[in-house]
Amino acid sequence: MPVVRINGIQLNYEEHGTGDPVVMVTGTGAPGRMWRTHQVPALKAAGFRVITVDNRGIPPSDPGADGFTLDDMAADIAGLIEHLGAGPCRIVGFSLGGIIVQELLLARPELVRSAVLMATSGRADTFATAQAIAEMDLADSGVKLPPRYAAYVNALQSLSPQTLADEQRLRDWLDIFEISAIDLASVRGQLGLQLIPNRLPAYAAIRCPCLVLGFEHDLIVRPQLTREVADAIPGARYTEIPGCGHYGYLEKPAAVNAALVDFFTARLAARVAAPAVGVTARAVGVAAPAGGPVAAPAGGPVAVPAGVRAGAESRS
Repeated sequence: MPVVRINGIQLNYEEHGTGDPVVMVTGTGAPGRMWRTHQVPALKAAGFRVITVDNRGIPPSDPGADGFTLDDMAADIAGLIEHLGAGPCRIVGFSLGGIIVQELLLARPELVRSAVLMATSGRADTFATAQAIAEMDLADSGVKLPPRYAAYVNALQSLSPQTLADEQRLRDWLDIFEISAIDLASVRGQLGLQLIPNRLPAYAAIRCPCLVLGFEHDLIVRPQLTREVADAIPGARYTEIPGCGHYGYLEKPAAVNAALVDFFTARLAARVAAPAVGVTARAVGVAAPAGGPVAAPAGGPVAVPAGVRAGAESRS
């Protein structure tokens, strides 16, 4: 796991495969290994070089001495792309990672060829604001939720009704949530970053081709907030994956992977055949095959960050 000094901090990243690069940016409290189980193998098989990163504040990456902002995190990703000579690249952002990528597309558009934004948002509405403040209050209180209780809350907030009704799959998820739960206080630096003002008007300046993925039963970043981002970005395409909650990329990996690979390979084919043009189509409700239990990635269990959502990755 290489560590490189970027933007004044030590940033940890991994590379998998060869080919055109795809950079993957996780959400609040989540390590880069979240992508190993499903997305890295699918993108490698499609001929891409996959670059995952532990965001600022996630060990072994540094938090930064004086706190940090969304602009800092976008600059971290820009610096990593430049360090690796990977630009212009394809990029994927999930939840808070999606918001980071959106700021990158505005600040450094020359570094990105196309982007997939999953479970993202462009503003903090009343519910999202209340949730973020509650999480910060919990982190600051010094109270640590018992792992089994944290796992239960995480399942309620992050999984679909279909998974909650499947007793075997639910047991597997609860086990994963329990063993991978962490204390919210350990990721306190990232918790307030989702309290963003309304950035939707600014996204009208984005010119990068974007696929925006919402998850039907997402209670953390509700699909209507994600659709707003697609509506705000000129030419963006919106697809909603049915039958999954906030962890749609783990709960319905086949559908998510198909969307990623289809979008990136279509853009690659278009670039080879002719100059790329903006994506204008809109698609809703991509069919997703029933997914099995989530497998733990090599090197450890699926690390779903802790919190009010039971050690789950924070809402954005």
